[in-house]
This record gives sequence, C-alpha cells and structure tokens, in this order.
Amino acid sequence: MSPWFALVARDLQLAWRQRGDLFLAVSFFLLVAALFPFALGPEPNLLLRIGPGVVWVAALLALLLSLERLFALEQEDGSLDLLLLSPLPAEALVLAKATAHWLTTGLPLVLAAPLVGLLYTLPPGGYLVLLASLLLGTPALSLFGATGAALCLGARRGGVLLPLLVLPLAVPVLIFGTAAVDATLAGLPARPHLLLLGALLLIALPVAAVAGGAGLRQAAE
Repeated sequence: MSPWFALVARDLQLAWRQRGDLFLAVSFFLLVAALFPFALGPEPNLLLRIGPGVVWVAALLALLLSLERLFALEQEDGSLDLLLLSPLPAEALVLAKATAHWLTTGLPLVLAAPLVGLLYTLPPGGYLVLLASLLLGTPALSLFGATGAALCLGARRGGVLLPLLVLPLAVPVLIFGTAAVDATLAGLPARPHLLLLGALLLIALPVAAVAGGAGLRQAAE
C-alpha cells in the first residue's frame, strides 16, 4: 500500500502549493449557502426548514468545481500513462485520487458547515447530525465524482458531460443526508438515514474502483 499512500501524499502536496483552489471551494460553498437567507428573508422557520437541503446542494456544487481537473493534469503532462504502468492498479489509483479530493475539498466543507448552520438557526442536535451526515456523504460524492471524471477523461466536452454523470449518482446521497437532519429537527431518529448514507459509501467504493479504473484504462488506449 505504500505507493497508494505516496500518491495521496503527492496530491496533497500539489493541492497545498495551489492552496487558492482550496479556499475557492470553501468560499463558493459559503457564498451559495449565504445567498438563500438574503433572497428569502430572515424568517426563522423557513430558513430552518430549507437549511439542510441548501447545505447539501451547496456542498455538492462546491465538490463539482474541482472534479474536471482530477485526472486532466496527469493526462496533459503524460504522468497518467506512467501511473498506469506502475505496480499500482488503476482501481487503486482512482481510490487514491478520490481520497485526496475529499481531504482537500470535502473535509474543508465539513469543517465550514457549522458556519452555514448559524445562518439557518440549526439547533445543537441538528449540528451534530449535519456533521455526521456530511462525514458519511461527502466521501461518497468524491468517489462518484472520481468515477465520472475517469469516465469523461479524454471525451469531447467532458466538462459538460461530467455533471450529467455525477448528479444522478449524487441524488440519493442528497436525499438521505437532508432527511437525517430533517428527522432530527422533527424529533425523529436520524440513525436509519445515517446507516443508508454509510451503505451508499460502501457501494461507492467498488463502483469507483471498477468503473473508474476501466475509464482510466480506456482513456490511456
């Protein structure tokens, strides 16, 4: 597994050198979430009702910002061919890129989510469930996004095709992530929805490995 960790560490170092991109995703997330209170007014009950859905949609859009470049830079400089010739399987390569993407984009969004919760007057219990749902759901979104990025690699107008592939896969994550917070606000248990998010994460792992690895091999031919 040492080549896998080395690839993740390499992507983290590259992301840190271009740390402006990290702040771009978080800034986009905060701005999108902040626009709704300005547009709908300061009605607390309305903001509380739409808050979980807004947070999840804003997180998804922020994650989509950096997906197109997930494998594109390696393809442009030729390093993708070298990575595919290395002992690391293509499936493990996709999982490594998805892990680095979540650490540099998904995790900062999770940490910024409590600030958005303040705008929508979430109660303390809602914060904890929101963070738990994001911790389970955003890795699945990164995995599905890596799958779409690998399948669209080398395709004409891949930037347009990528959201069309990722969004249908992301819909169940958004539904159960929002439902977990809504259940808590209604006084119902959020555990079933969190378990379903965990199941989606487990499903995303083999889907990303198999489909994403096939996409990389196809793009290299």
